[in-house]
Amino acid sequence: METIFNELYKKYHHELFNFLYYMVQNREQAEDLVQEVYIRVLKSYQHIKGESSEKTWLIAIARNVAIDFFRKHKGLNQRTLNKVEILYLPIKDESPLPEEIIFQSEEKRLMYRCLEKCTIDQRSVIILRYIQEFSILETAHVLGWKESKVKTTQHRAIKQLKALMNENLRKELAG
Repeated sequence: METIFNELYKKYHHELFNFLYYMVQNREQAEDLVQEVYIRVLKSYQHIKGESSEKTWLIAIARNVAIDFFRKHKGLNQRTLNKVEILYLPIKDESPLPEEIIFQSEEKRLMYRCLEKCTIDQRSVIILRYIQEFSILETAHVLGWKESKVKTTQHRAIKQLKALMNENLRKELAG
């Protein structure tokens, strides 16, 4: 089991951390949540059915860990649980570490701030599809959805993110 765990860690640790970082927008919290993912992996590895790749299985666990975190901290970020939508723009982070976002363009910083206001489902789809470059099929496996739901949520997320960004820009120009 140790060999398998070390292999999973080497292959996917960076992607797991990035996914959780984009979900919670906090480095320390993302690190804690990654540890929770590994605890769940150790407890459930023998039950993996092989219906999806290890990568999609791990990201699905990470998403569930993030949802559990948001549920525990409802007051902290209730709006995250209540929305669903985003903008179609090239948002793949080419930086090796998420904290390097600070040095990105103002447009990307605005997009990341607006992404925080989207629902967990919308945020998950945008992160998986555009930042981690998962296919629609892989995203569906991670989320346990049909491909049509991924497409619909992606469309709504893009629309929502666009609206949030436009609203933010209008406020900046007005004030």
